[in-house]
Amino acid sequence: MSQVKSIVGTGIPLSGDDIDTDRIIPARFLRCVTFDGLGEQVFVDDRTQMQGQHPFDLPQYQGAKILVVNANFGCGSSREHAPQAIIRWGIQGIIGESFAEIFFGNCIANGVPCVTASPEAVKQIQTILQENPQASLTLDLENLEVRCNDFTAPVSLNEGSLSMLIAGSWDSCGQLIQNTDEIKTSATKLPYLHWQNTPSVV
Repeated sequence: MSQVKSIVGTGIPLSGDDIDTDRIIPARFLRCVTFDGLGEQVFVDDRTQMQGQHPFDLPQYQGAKILVVNANFGCGSSREHAPQAIIRWGIQGIIGESFAEIFFGNCIANGVPCVTASPEAVKQIQTILQENPQASLTLDLENLEVRCNDFTAPVSLNEGSLSMLIAGSWDSCGQLIQNTDEIKTSATKLPYLHWQNTPSVV
């Protein structure tokens, strides 16, 4: 299982409140059987409208690991494709003023922390990244702070999600694989898993 204690890299500023999941990944892409290729389509309609000037298209933000957003990010329908598209583009953590609850939960379930900071702190970080796209950005979960060049601000994350990320227990599939022996032992004690050996009742 993978622990998430800090994320270090460059950031990408995405300004605007109420950016919904349909903008993150339009509904026509929900028919895919797997999430492969969704990273290329993240914000595709916005990017088309902005004709190459969307932050996700600008060369100076390619390779960024941390997305910096404003209020109510990820609102709208509860499609898990939205965080998957962001993750597959390369984002490993998100800093914002606030997040829609289901989007937040889908991100945590994929090991992507969504931390909140004050509107002033978020806008300061976005400004730094706009002026200097290669600014060093660190999301420190153990100390609950974000550092962007010389600017430092506190961030918040509920205790349950924070504990899961730091311990690595956010990965439910990883937990199952890691505890295969215990699962097999428990299975032998469940009578309904051995129904074929139970005499039929007429």
